[in-house]
Amino acid sequence: MTDIIIRKSGRAGHVTLNRPKALNALTWDMCLAIESALDDWRNDPDVALIFIDGAGDRAFCSGGDIAEMYATAGRGDYDYGQRFWRDEYRLNAKIHTYPRPIVTFLQGFTMGGGVGVGCHASHRIVCDSSQIAMPECGIGLVPDVGGSLILAKAPGHCGEFLGLSGDRMNAGDAIYAGFADSYIPESEWEALKTALIDSGNPAVIKPHPAPESRLAGWQSEIDATFAGDTLGDIYRAMPASSGPAIAHARKLMDRNAPLAMSVATQIIHQVRTDPRIENALDHEFRYTYRCAEQGDFIEGIRAAIIDRDRNPKWQHASWADVPASEVQRMTAPLGENALQWEEIS
Repeated sequence: MTDIIIRKSGRAGHVTLNRPKALNALTWDMCLAIESALDDWRNDPDVALIFIDGAGDRAFCSGGDIAEMYATAGRGDYDYGQRFWRDEYRLNAKIHTYPRPIVTFLQGFTMGGGVGVGCHASHRIVCDSSQIAMPECGIGLVPDVGGSLILAKAPGHCGEFLGLSGDRMNAGDAIYAGFADSYIPESEWEALKTALIDSGNPAVIKPHPAPESRLAGWQSEIDATFAGDTLGDIYRAMPASSGPAIAHARKLMDRNAPLAMSVATQIIHQVRTDPRIENALDHEFRYTYRCAEQGDFIEGIRAAIIDRDRNPKWQHASWADVPASEVQRMTAPLGENALQWEEIS
């Protein structure tokens, strides 16, 4: 069974992520295949729009297939991950800037690398099963694949709340936070896909009223706590007797890598001052380029998917132990190793 199905149907280019048993986790080859299809369809007069979906009902895409990064880094080969991210980020930028409509159908889990494929599209559809998250700090990474841009543009300081905690959004939350556009029950999706194929026009998308957003109700509590300049400022702003939003976030954050959360806070702030996809990916890549050799990423993978003991031994015991110099070291410009944008048109 092929991991990805790419074809033209009627007026549409159609991409299906086809690893349902692996929750459609994104491999390097899948990234390259999607990019090649987008390049082929960019000027194809027969293709009016593209839509991307995932096989099965459990996930659109649960993230990147990171086991190989663990294996290669264990042999001292950090180049593998750096090249993977370079190619993946180029795809994320192309989706974000693509000149034709891209429609994505985000059932079940859409996390990490799935956000990079699904949430930069021009038309993002969610349903009752949708669970969207950027849980990277839980494996010693930072919200990447351009996700820092969506976090930076979220209402108030929801971006810091979501990026540092990795909290999962339902359909209403995803629309509220800017990760999705339209709520349509999954029972209507097949008819909608047929209409897109026949018409090539995203105007056939007729959203239902969005479900209530928990985040919207928590907004004032989030803003009162997550407005600080640094991770330390955010922790120090947490009241001793927290409301539901902060109690929930702190429980999640206390499991995550302190260095990654410190860097993620800085990245979200930097992208908010210059909200372009190129800027977001540049800042993310500064960290991901270094994270296997110098950060907590390999330990995070070990604890989450290799040994599955859920007991990572982070470099720093808590947020208070992360020196500003280490944040600076992980976020410094990469010089000749930086992402190059001239190849993206």
